[in-house]
Amino acid sequence: MTTLKGKNIYLRALEPEDLVFLYDIENDEAIWEVSNTQTPYSKHILRQYLQNAHQDIFEAKQLRLVISNFKHEALGLIDIFDFDFKHARAGVGILIKERENRGKGYSKEALKLLMNYTFSHLQLHQLYCNVSEDNEASIKLFSGLGFKKIGLKKDWNLINGSYKSEYLFQFINR
Repeated sequence: MTTLKGKNIYLRALEPEDLVFLYDIENDEAIWEVSNTQTPYSKHILRQYLQNAHQDIFEAKQLRLVISNFKHEALGLIDIFDFDFKHARAGVGILIKERENRGKGYSKEALKLLMNYTFSHLQLHQLYCNVSEDNEASIKLFSGLGFKKIGLKKDWNLINGSYKSEYLFQFINR
């Protein structure tokens, strides 16, 4: 699908071979803050998840895609969640796994591809995302692609004994 191919990366469906990659991400406590994860995931549970990842977005209300380079290496994940067909909107989340791959434009390219896909193939009217007030990289990413900061949820998440506020960003496709 050319809609999901960019200059440096492409987005693809999850494969059974992604089990270890997914396991490493889901069990990395350093990123639990952005994924709202509280407990580790077993390979058994993730294997079951991968077996059901073929569900249509209209049925599952979510879609997780792997961000890959053209060497076919998995770099990260980009998610559509809270898919609401009636109101033509969904949430979006993105993660580049390894720190050395961050800041290279992969997230920006992946988000552009996803936006194009959701507006052209899913006929969405809007996307939204939630970003911690101190996540400067994500604030820059979403703002740079036209997402508008529309609200602040004060003391929204309890992280390591302290509350953090979270911004709500929205992109309306006109």
